[in-house]
Amino acid sequence: MKTFKGYRRANGSIGVRNHIIVINTVGELAGLTKKLANLVPGVIPVVHQAGQSQYPEDSAQTIKTLAGTAGHANVSAALFLGMGSNDPADEIVETLKKDGHHVHSILFDKDKSIIECLDEGRTWLENALEQSKKQKTEKADVSELIIGLECGGSDAWSGITANPSIGVFSDSIVADGGTSILAETTEAVGAEHILANRAVNSEVADRFLEIVRRYEQRAKAVGENIKAANPSPGNKTGGLTTLEEKSLGCIKKGGNSTLMEVIDYAYSPTKKGFVFMDTPGYDVESVVGLVAGGAQIVLFSTGKGSPTGSPIAPVIKIGTNPKLYKNMPEHIDVNAGKIIDQNYTIDQIGEEIYSKVMQVANGEVTASEKYNNQEFSIWRLAETQ
Repeated sequence: MKTFKGYRRANGSIGVRNHIIVINTVGELAGLTKKLANLVPGVIPVVHQAGQSQYPEDSAQTIKTLAGTAGHANVSAALFLGMGSNDPADEIVETLKKDGHHVHSILFDKDKSIIECLDEGRTWLENALEQSKKQKTEKADVSELIIGLECGGSDAWSGITANPSIGVFSDSIVADGGTSILAETTEAVGAEHILANRAVNSEVADRFLEIVRRYEQRAKAVGENIKAANPSPGNKTGGLTTLEEKSLGCIKKGGNSTLMEVIDYAYSPTKKGFVFMDTPGYDVESVVGLVAGGAQIVLFSTGKGSPTGSPIAPVIKIGTNPKLYKNMPEHIDVNAGKIIDQNYTIDQIGEEIYSKVMQVANGEVTASEKYNNQEFSIWRLAETQ
């Protein structure tokens, strides 16, 4: 099955979900964002603590991530809640409207009471929800899918079962004309030369090596050593012993395809095929960047059972070992531990992942969606002012 039924957007992109969201531009409005979403059942609150007292590089990253989230193909309509004369809500909305997105902004200021703002927001969201119910799906080819590749709570089995199985899937969808995006720059440290050698040209290779060096230098500037901090205590409990071991397992999610492009956090790929995005190792921030960059679905391997999800994109959890699946079956979508105790091959699990991706693209609910795992946090590059 190499087709799915999705929601075609005005800009030509296609989503696998049809969400209505309300999203705050500044952290002070996180509570009111949740309150407004609760007034309209079916609306998803996308809340964060960024947007104020940030250096320019972080302000730009916040705006880019919010715009990428609200303008995502999985989003039917988005309402921005902003505050103050310098708030970017109106600017983001005007930019997204030019691309055909259904968006609106409300600014909480002294000209309107909070009650008036909430009433206006509720009315807009109710209308948007009704419109979304009228939208029809259309058949699309697998080549229109962008799949994010993530891991969290890795253990010693990650690089043996789940991650190479994801790599099989990645190579398969790339061969079928689709796109996969590997993330987590910190978890390429020690194995960066392997990915660089797979780059389509020297420019892409140099770009990849540069972002790895840049990340290491940024950590050193604040007195941290990535190589000393990794593996994490949880990774060590799971049996990982060295940074190189962890990194070698991490990059297995990228299979063996040619590295076509390296992109910044929350940016969309301009090339088809296998791509790398510069993100932190923290899985919540990394998933947010992948989705803001256009990934309609995220594959997430875990050995320790990380429940991280997304407000707008289905996250498919792939367990690395049979014990995890026995203890947390309700949170795991694919059990790669069958390679250990049921004689499944990596290729077979890779095929199972491909099948699961297509089922989810066609509307099947993932475990993270069922349990409303909707974490959202934006990668910060500098300290708070």
